[in-house]
Amino acid sequence: MTSERRRIVALGRSSLVVSMPKAWLELHGLGKGDEVSMDVQPDGSLTIQSTLERGGWGREVHLGVEAGEADGSIVRRIIGAFLDGCTVVKLSSGEVFSPGQQRVVREVAGRLFMMVLEAEARSIVLQTLVDESQASLASSVERMHVIAYSMCRDILEALREGDVGLARSVLSLEEDIDQLRFLLLRLIRRVAVDPVLGRRLGVDTLDCLDYQTLVSTIERIGDHATSIAESVIRVIESGIVMPGDVFEALTGAADITFTAYDGAVQGYLSRSIMDVDEIIGRKRVIDEVIMRVTPLPVFGGSGETSVLSDVVNIRECLRKIIHHAARIAELTIDRAYRIDAD
Repeated sequence: MTSERRRIVALGRSSLVVSMPKAWLELHGLGKGDEVSMDVQPDGSLTIQSTLERGGWGREVHLGVEAGEADGSIVRRIIGAFLDGCTVVKLSSGEVFSPGQQRVVREVAGRLFMMVLEAEARSIVLQTLVDESQASLASSVERMHVIAYSMCRDILEALREGDVGLARSVLSLEEDIDQLRFLLLRLIRRVAVDPVLGRRLGVDTLDCLDYQTLVSTIERIGDHATSIAESVIRVIESGIVMPGDVFEALTGAADITFTAYDGAVQGYLSRSIMDVDEIIGRKRVIDEVIMRVTPLPVFGGSGETSVLSDVVNIRECLRKIIHHAARIAELTIDRAYRIDAD
């Protein structure tokens, strides 16, 4: 749609009006009596938005599935349709869906807050249960963080107490983090293209960029926590006892790292920069603590090679998590000093 100039004209004694482009009205399905919203931007410009629901969001999509299509391909296409805002996803095939294909479709539907609406031998219809207008970015991010942080604390306790069962319980939580990540990315994309919904939720385009970075960072921390849990399980089951200085270095570094991560997210959500410098400075502290595990200690007995590998993995995952925590703290600084329009 090309730019055009329009003259401001008087309507009565005190009102000034400007006419709306016909093409824009048709694009949004607007007519006489409909409402639009107008917002003054920080640069002084004026944006006009339709208050009607956007027709492009919430559409249904049809996905054709080949008889021998790989499970991963089917999953990726369903996830793509979900993130693009499709409410109904219809899958059909010229052949009968294999048991494996049926299984992965149901599994990914559960991860994406979708339900199986119809199921036949050659077709499956999925419908999302998400209502973006009732969602909250901040509260959903907080729920995602609570799960990731609980994984971290349980790992630390499992390592200290030698509790394999507790370490195994951490592994099942990674799926919950992934589920919330998909929900949040869908919501962020919706807000990015629908300013009306953004205003309703108190979120703008800059918030979307920050939240997307935050969500991706928490998801990576969940991945690292899962990797640490797997290493902790192997270390405990090996029966090999770490040297005392190594054990103290790892548990001490974990405690500092996980506390810094929690503080970083809490600061982001509250827009508080009180502790950001301390959190960012923890990177150096962790590097110094981890030096006590480098060069690698020598374990005695059989199986030392695998234990050494797991100690290295725990060490490196902690290093990555503290760097992610520092990144969140830097986001908090950017967020705290934003200049918003009144």
